[in-house]
Order: sequence, then structure tokens, then C-alpha cells
Amino acid sequence: MWALCLAALLIISITHWVYRWRNPRCHGKLPPGSMGLPLLGETLQFFTPNTSSDIPPFIKKRMKRYGPIFRTNLVGRPVIISTDPDLNYFVFQQEGNLFQSWYPDTFTEIFGKQNVGSLHGVMYKYLKNMVLHLFGPESLKKMIPEVEQAALSKLQQWSCQDITELKDATASMIFDLTAKKLISYDSNKSSENLRENFVAFIQGLISFPLDIPGTAYHKCLQGRKNAMRMLKNMLQERRAESQKQPVDFFDYVLEELKKEGTILTEEIALDLMFVLLFASFETTSLAITLAMKFLSDHPLVLKQLTEEHEMIIKQREIADSGLTWKEYKSMTFTFQFINETVRLANIVPGIFRKAVREINFKGYTIPAGWAVMVCPPAVHLNPAKYEDPVAFNPWRWEGVEVCSASKHFMAFGGGMRFCVGTDFTKVQMAVFLHCLVTKYRWEAIRGGNVVRTPGLQFPEGFHIRILEKDTSNRKQPITPDT
Repeated sequence: MWALCLAALLIISITHWVYRWRNPRCHGKLPPGSMGLPLLGETLQFFTPNTSSDIPPFIKKRMKRYGPIFRTNLVGRPVIISTDPDLNYFVFQQEGNLFQSWYPDTFTEIFGKQNVGSLHGVMYKYLKNMVLHLFGPESLKKMIPEVEQAALSKLQQWSCQDITELKDATASMIFDLTAKKLISYDSNKSSENLRENFVAFIQGLISFPLDIPGTAYHKCLQGRKNAMRMLKNMLQERRAESQKQPVDFFDYVLEELKKEGTILTEEIALDLMFVLLFASFETTSLAITLAMKFLSDHPLVLKQLTEEHEMIIKQREIADSGLTWKEYKSMTFTFQFINETVRLANIVPGIFRKAVREINFKGYTIPAGWAVMVCPPAVHLNPAKYEDPVAFNPWRWEGVEVCSASKHFMAFGGGMRFCVGTDFTKVQMAVFLHCLVTKYRWEAIRGGNVVRTPGLQFPEGFHIRILEKDTSNRKQPITPDT
């Protein structure tokens, strides 16, 4: 008898728990949607790889069923997913008031508990100003020759190879440049390969969070652990060195750590280094790879881009004098091309925030403590804003001024957390493209054959053969003295 009563009580308790899981308490009207399976939610469906250039299937299917704002549960956390431009803009503008930056615990474990994305208020603003010291306009003006030299060196190296896997090659180029600026790292002089640890980290970044040996997520955590160990050792070695003039960002961080009353800690500084290295080389290399794929697929775009950069050279007194900041700022079509590339790249699939108190928006209630995921791909591929949204068309940006995020463009984030490395990314892309189209031509390779038609859907495995251009007949400009 008692056994039956206990069994009945257990069944009632489980039924009530499942009901509460599927129907969370709310003082108002929750957005439509499904909370998925107990504990798991819809995590497995969310992490399904997207092999197309369209909106991820998980998002697209639910947009069609529920509308632009819907609820779900990811890794045990209730989440409102927004593909609505108005709600996205509202979330970004209200950060620090109604919302705060938040990412799932698995992401925090990957990037560090003290990473810049998880910090708020005074500490976040402090770190942002530190990064601007490295990536601000004045620093970038001085960096142009260095970026150009790195691009020219790598392109020359690739031209000596039969075939180059572009994503890996550009990642190596960007990592070497960024690591040099941040920590004076030189892979040729180091006993350990720092970049290999980041590669392991990236391969498991968007994977199911199961931390057991052999899984992608476990390899990701091990990659981070090894990279952080190397960075910590470098920091300790730098501390032990005699006083000298600051030469890189590491020196600047050490000066900050020495200041009396500083709010910076070693843990925060190391997490910042890790995030900067990851963000700069992985996202930029992906964007450059996609850019070259688009150029391979669209000869008219390549033609206009080449003409713009050839004109820059023709207007110089000395053709090989090197890029200047003024020339960089004059690259009108190049910036249109970059905007269209990052719009379609959708490198960041979701931007997370958390409601700090109950919010009502468009008839729906977002409970306090719930996460909100802004979905950039849905914004960038919205047919109501972009005609033929999956088509590559840089001319759609003609006459459009893009200085920061808007309701319809958030490739670099938005609000107070608009990416401080945006200008650095654009400099690297523009300078690389300048070196590429003025000095080289290339052929896309697949299966050992030259690809003459579009077809590569994603840049992984995008192989090219780099060939030097004949620039001997490039006309020298007529100067007033001639």
C-alpha cells in the first residue's frame, strides 16, 4: 500500500515538474515557443551544424512557426530568441539598465569567468579603454605599414606553393600579426606553438558541452588550458625582465597592474589576452576567406575592386611607396565590399543578454533573469530589408554610411558593447585586399582542378593557387614636373 502511494506521489511530482518545465511561470504573456525536453531543452537542435549560407535551420523553422520572437531552453536555461529588429535594438540600447551581458555557463567556462564579455559597469569600461589604446584610430594609422608588410610577405610565400588552404593560411597570418602586437610572440622563436592551442579551442567552440575525453568540447577546454598556461608563463617572464620602454600590449598591461589601487587583476588581464587573440585571428581570417570566395564567384565585383586599388597606385608619385591612412580612408567600394562580406558571413550566430528585471515588449513579457539571444543572421538575411538577401551584392551599400550598429546591421555587435576591434578588422581586410588585387591573381582549386564556377558553400577547404601579376607595364603617373 505504501509502495503504491509513494509511486503515485512520484508520478504526480514528475508530471508537475514536466508541466512546470514546459509552462514556466510568468506574470504576463510569454512569447510562443517550446522549452523542449526537461534539463536538455532544445540544446541538441540548437547545436545542429548549419551548412548553408541561410538563416540557421533551428531559427528559421521557429520563426516560421512562432514569429520573430519566441522562447526556448538552451543548456537548462530559459531563453527568448529575438529576430525582431526593434527588440534587438531595444536590448542593445538598454544594456546597463534593463539588460546586462550574459552567456551560458559553458561559454563562460570556455572564455574564462573574468572574460570581458562577462564583466559589467566600471570594469568593462576600463577594459574597453585599454583595448582602444591598442586598436584606436591613432594606433591603427601607425599600424598600416606593418599590416601591409605582413600581407605582402604571406602572399609572396603562398605564391611559391602549389596549393594554399586559405582559411588556415589567413588564420596563421592574422594570428602572427596580432600576437606580435599583443605579446611580441614569434612562433619561430618559441618552443611551443601557441596557435595550435587556439586551433584546438576553436574546433570545439560550437559543440555540445560534454566534457569527457575524446569530445570536441573537451579538446576545446584543453586548448584553452594550454593557451592560458603559455600566456601566464609569458607574463611571469616579462615581469622578471629589467625595466624597459613598453613595446607591446603586454607591457601596457603590466604597467596597469603595477599602479596603486588598480582594479585590474592578473586573471582578468590573461582572460583579456586570450579573448583578443581569439577574436582577432579567427573572425578576421574567416571574413577574408569568404571575401576571396566571393571575389572568385563574382568577376564584376573583382573588376571594380581591382580598379579602385589600381587607381590608388596610379595617383601616387612613387607606385611602390606603400599604403597611407589617407589612401585607406578613400577605399569607398572596398568598404561596401567588406560590409557585404560580413553581412553574409554572420560570424557571430547569437549575442546574449540577460533581463535584470521583468520587461514588457510588443505584448510579450520577458521575465527577470531570463536570457535574450539576439540573432544577427536573421537580421542580415531579412528580405524585408535586403532585396534577395542571400545574394552577394556590395552595390547595395552604395551611399550607405555604416559607422556603428543599427537595427538592420550588427556584424560587429551593438550598443555599448559594439566591438572595439571593428576598425582593426577593417584595416586588415582592406590592406590585404589591396595587396592581393594589385600584385596577384589566383585560381580556386577543388579536387586538384581549377574551379571555374561558383560552388564552394563554406570557406573550410577552400584551396587556391596564388600567381603573381605582371605589373611591369603599370603606367607611372605624370607629375607636374614632367
